[in-house]
Amino acid sequence: MNIHPIRTESDYENALRMISAYVDNEPEPGSEDGDRFEILVTLVEAYEAKHYPIEPPDPIDAIRFRMEQGGLTVKDLVPSIGQLNRVYEVLNRKRGLTLEMIRKLHRNLGIPAESLIGR
Repeated sequence: MNIHPIRTESDYENALRMISAYVDNEPEPGSEDGDRFEILVTLVEAYEAKHYPIEPPDPIDAIRFRMEQGGLTVKDLVPSIGQLNRVYEVLNRKRGLTLEMIRKLHRNLGIPAESLIGR
């Protein structure tokens, strides 16, 4: 099968080229090409996780993204955060999120709790 670990950027680029050959015509799982594709994807994912980690979003950025995504207004955050002045304080980073706010934002708006907890 001639597949080896991805140790360098060159190895990574080569693996991406091999994967791209399968993108438009994904092989049948369990076939030789299917196994090759699956192994290459796993190796690339592991390399990317190590060398290009994606940081979780800032909690306020996550809230603003959800607002934009759902067409929500500041008033829509009142049930999750509290009075309107408190919502503005949170969005302007003058007040931190409490555990209860995080729970309600997660439950009411579907924002992942990991995104709201912060870094």
